[in-house]
Amino acid sequence: MMTPGLSFFYGGMVRAKNIISTMLQSFIAMGIISVIWVIFGFSLAFGDSIGGFIGDPTTYFMFKDVGAHIPQGDENLGALGLTIPLALYALFQMKFAIITPSLITGSFAERVRFSGYLVFMILFCIFVYCPLAHWTWHPDGFFAKMFVKDFAGGIVVHASSGVAAFAGAIFLGERYKAKNHKPANIPFVLLGAGMLWLGWFGFNGGSSLAADSIAVKAFLNTNTASATAMIVWVVFDCLRGQKPSAMGAAIGAVVGLVAITPSAGWVSVGQSITIAFITTIVCNMAVHWKNKTNVDDALDVFPTHGVGGILGTILTGIFVYETNEISYFHSFLNHVLAVGIVIAYSFVVTYSLYWITNKLIPIRVSEKSEVIGLDKSQHDEIYGVGMLTEERELVEYSEN
Repeated sequence: MMTPGLSFFYGGMVRAKNIISTMLQSFIAMGIISVIWVIFGFSLAFGDSIGGFIGDPTTYFMFKDVGAHIPQGDENLGALGLTIPLALYALFQMKFAIITPSLITGSFAERVRFSGYLVFMILFCIFVYCPLAHWTWHPDGFFAKMFVKDFAGGIVVHASSGVAAFAGAIFLGERYKAKNHKPANIPFVLLGAGMLWLGWFGFNGGSSLAADSIAVKAFLNTNTASATAMIVWVVFDCLRGQKPSAMGAAIGAVVGLVAITPSAGWVSVGQSITIAFITTIVCNMAVHWKNKTNVDDALDVFPTHGVGGILGTILTGIFVYETNEISYFHSFLNHVLAVGIVIAYSFVVTYSLYWITNKLIPIRVSEKSEVIGLDKSQHDEIYGVGMLTEERELVEYSEN
């Protein structure tokens, strides 16, 4: 539900000539990443740990020994020690793997070659997502050994995808004459935000891996944080002299969801409001700062998901302390250190993956294809009346 929701959320923000291509970039991940996950992705993320950095790709190769039965008695499902079927856990984790590269697409919207994007998505899953998931969520991962808390993907999903988005915007450069363009379909944005909001209850609540009090707390905090952030974003825009907008409400709601993700099952409802309030203000300011730069992060992925995931994780280090093995201050510093490692690793590796992909398949479309629109040039499809605008822009381009 969340990945098609992201398709609508992003699709409505771009120009009419790129709606289909933008939506497909998220939608296609459900196919590509699902197959990779079954073959070896789950093993890389949750297989027997190799030094705390990566899983053994042969542990669950082709879902070997990934059973759908319910454990009986003291039956142990590997180092993960699960109390639910391993197949259920693997499928739940697969959804995180699917949406992470999908989030990145908003940064290079309207200018990426579809075949190049597919290659990059596969490489990102293997070399960035799976290692980060192993570090954080495998009991033997080195972040887990540092007692770094990430309830549902603050650093694994949002910080990593946000930083990767920033790297992509830098690598691909600015779009052709796309400054100050208006979103083509704001109702799509609202629909996508609503689907994300609902799906996030499974994203966060499900991370408890049980129908228990932690899941209920995560559900409550997720809804409260999103509601708070939506209000704060709209009010903050008004205080800056803007009118209350549907776009602002939708973006604010999603920022709240991102902010609470790393701590949803552990903090109080009052703390969730605080986390949402602080993160929303910072993300709103980050969006305005980004608009003054030459970095063409088309749909503000880094200022929202990246900054939201980073700040949410740091705030988790402040509000969540559940071990006596290290001091509170040491625990907080470990969260800050983990954020720094994720930022550096994601940026360097992802930028390298863009470079490698570009050598295999030019990752950016031609200027003419960009003017025509990716829907037509990449997929030979059009979205309704958007073609009228595309034809006019193509004529103007040809005349110039």
